[in-house]
Amino acid sequence: MECKECYSDKNRITPLLGARECLENHLQYVCGTCGRCICIDKDKIRGLQRWNLPFKSLDIAKLYLRTADYTNKKCCGIYEIENSKGRKSYKIFASDTELNDYLSKNKDKICNGNKALFTMNEYKEFNNTQIKHLSQDEVEKYLSEM
Repeated sequence: MECKECYSDKNRITPLLGARECLENHLQYVCGTCGRCICIDKDKIRGLQRWNLPFKSLDIAKLYLRTADYTNKKCCGIYEIENSKGRKSYKIFASDTELNDYLSKNKDKICNGNKALFTMNEYKEFNNTQIKHLSQDEVEKYLSEM
């Protein structure tokens, strides 16, 4: 069953790559409902949060959507972006305006229909949500549950 807070039906699916390194070194959004950890840290090189980066699929982008919603305090959307070579990626934007700003700066990219493929209907806060660096014990427990 899909978590009402973090939109996933797998409460230990993230991080997808470099799980130990991410859990040990990055700031985590800890879902107050199912306990799933989602990286909400900024990339040290680009200064962007993980949810700002392109994803290979809609399903992967959906795993990070809650951190965008939480950061912006509103429902964000996942958009399919295609470059001039036909390569598709999925990006999260806070609004259609933010999407259009991105497209105006990246002339080789388009978004068919300029509409989000996925968004939630209503932004909600959840009482038990935590934003924190995990302790080593928390990391080990989470990894063992993956």
